[in-house]
Amino acid sequence: MVVVDMRVGPAPAGLRDSKLLSEKRREELQPLCVRWVLHSAVGLASAGEVDRIGLTACLGIAGKRALAALNRDGVDIHSGTVLLDGNFDYLNPALSRELPVVTRIKGDRDCASVAAASVIAKVHRDRIMIDRHADFPRYGWAANKGYGSAEHMAAIAELGPTRLHRRTWLRDGAALVQEAAPFVQPA
Repeated sequence: MVVVDMRVGPAPAGLRDSKLLSEKRREELQPLCVRWVLHSAVGLASAGEVDRIGLTACLGIAGKRALAALNRDGVDIHSGTVLLDGNFDYLNPALSRELPVVTRIKGDRDCASVAAASVIAKVHRDRIMIDRHADFPRYGWAANKGYGSAEHMAAIAELGPTRLHRRTWLRDGAALVQEAAPFVQPA
């Protein structure tokens, strides 16, 4: 989540939806985005939370955690409008006090502030996965960041899921066989 003041200046050149950028370009843009925005925070939800309550609810929880971090940094989170990528307000159901929310389909493609938040969050998540590679080296997270590459799916089929895997999202046959298996512990 980011807080912007468009009067500060133009967004970093080349900023767009993080999914449309190479890893190298996201890494280059991330510090530029952090300098461009007034504040930023990343809220996370665990794989276990996603499995228990679902992705949509976890988007709200992660958003609530990011808002709490912004609030701790002195941001008056009730004084602005939250712009969410997509067509659904997943944030307000997680909050005790409703905020003004505007949803925008393809917001991360068409809106610089949403694109900046997208880049900051994706780089943050990828760095977490790279850090976790040392704990679970056979999953290849330093290279695949936990996305469904052939290498990653083969490791799940062979080793089973870790506590970092969202088990409800493991839909291919090999992974489903492992769903009842205990979590793999760090190496």
